[in-house]
Amino acid sequence: MVIVKFNLTYYLVSNNVWPEGPVPTDRLTLNYTIDMMIGELYVITFVTAIKITLDFLNEHRRVADLEKAQLETELLFLKTQISPHFFFNTLNNIYSLAVENSKKTPKIILMLSELMRYLLYETANKKQSLENEILCIQNYIDLERIRHNDELEINMSISGDIQDKEIAPILLLSFIENAFKHGAHKNIGKVKIDISLIIRKDFLYFRISNPMPLKTEHEERFNHSSGIGLENVKKRLALGYKKSDYKLIIKNDNNMFVVKLKIKVA
Repeated sequence: MVIVKFNLTYYLVSNNVWPEGPVPTDRLTLNYTIDMMIGELYVITFVTAIKITLDFLNEHRRVADLEKAQLETELLFLKTQISPHFFFNTLNNIYSLAVENSKKTPKIILMLSELMRYLLYETANKKQSLENEILCIQNYIDLERIRHNDELEINMSISGDIQDKEIAPILLLSFIENAFKHGAHKNIGKVKIDISLIIRKDFLYFRISNPMPLKTEHEERFNHSSGIGLENVKKRLALGYKKSDYKLIIKNDNNMFVVKLKIKVA
């Protein structure tokens, strides 16, 4: 590059190839060569820095797009974790009632239809209205009441303004399904499940408690299966919310399994 610049300047511009130098120069001297190389080095460094920056931004954008696609795929998968056994058992109950010509059959079919419609079509968005989420929960609880008859006592209370509030779809339903799966289905006799939803300003305070299942030889299997569902919920919270927007507490209290969740719903 120095040689090319020297010849172009010498033959096309002036015999003094280094007009800004200390003395007129018409030859390829060492001082001229070093000075020109330093100047070219600045240009090369500047161009290289631009190229590296552009490559970094493109790679960062590509990685960000891949992470976004991965998060969306994982969230979609985690949304589908509600147990299929619930639907099979409910359909069996509907069949039994239909055989008996029970008047409850149309109502149960309607509730199951509403629940399935919600899970299939209303959970595509990242957030769902809290009203719809609560309606889905109530349908789920009503179906579980029918399954367990008088052996199940469910106390559910809601307080505060639920209007214009949003939450990740079927997030709360995952906790409730877990309570029925490991509280009602794995205990003998009357079972009590308490559910509380309190809305204060921009936050929802959710609490649910259910009795721990009786200890059996399959206790380890229970702990593993229960952990999977709760781990999925934790992942959904981490993927969909900032750390400052929620607080989850899971504990065993006097043989009761308790879940407390404070989450932003504004």
